[in-house]
Amino acid sequence: MASNSNYLRLTNLTQATSSRPLFVFLPGMDGTCFSSQSQAVGLGSSFDVRGLFIPPCDRSGWSELTEEVATLIRLEQSLHPGQATIICGESFGGCLALSLVSRFPDLCNQLILVNPASSASQQPWISSFAFLAELLPATFYKLSTFSLLDLLIASHRVRKPMRQKLLSVMQAVGPQNAAWRLSLLSKFDVDDFVIDRPPQSILILASGADRLLPSKREASRLSQRFPRATTVLLPESGHACLLEDEIDLSAILKGLDR
Repeated sequence: MASNSNYLRLTNLTQATSSRPLFVFLPGMDGTCFSSQSQAVGLGSSFDVRGLFIPPCDRSGWSELTEEVATLIRLEQSLHPGQATIICGESFGGCLALSLVSRFPDLCNQLILVNPASSASQQPWISSFAFLAELLPATFYKLSTFSLLDLLIASHRVRKPMRQKLLSVMQAVGPQNAAWRLSLLSKFDVDDFVIDRPPQSILILASGADRLLPSKREASRLSQRFPRATTVLLPESGHACLLEDEIDLSAILKGLDR
């Protein structure tokens, strides 16, 4: 049997219950539930929260990854028939979420995109860094993550223990695996996906101080594709906004329901 670190899975971030909607978090390029864990306590009062874990060694393409994650979500749904489902994708996970709702339009009732990396294919540095990352020895790759960290977060809004943990999970991916995931992003084009039946509700969170990707502009572009989507601008936030103490995803969702 594969070890826990070597297979794709959904992990429980709150106690399983059929009385609340299923909330599935799809992570950024690190493939862990780290950024969602800080939000799980607040979300747990309203949702049954699961986080996707993508092992560092995973080399699935978009199609395979989409099918595997859909199967995992279907399994969760089969345990509690009729339970509403929310899919929340952050950065890399935002691309995966868009692929899921394109291939499986009945998979969720609500879609949340947090600084989705769907603009990555338009950023020349993505493919260049993917090429360089694959060539870097592990030691030099770890050093490069220090610079990348400054682009990922608004450092004054993320506590030091969070910054250190984020750095750790980034380094755990390794250069070859990081190169693979960057190459996936460089090939992702939302215009390649036909989404005839979008979810009933779509929320896009866009960080105004994102230094990694043009998230505010991308939110505007996606809003044109999904006219009924609601966009919430986080003017002071960086790319990894869910790590910031000031950001409470549960409060944002409750505010929109009023």
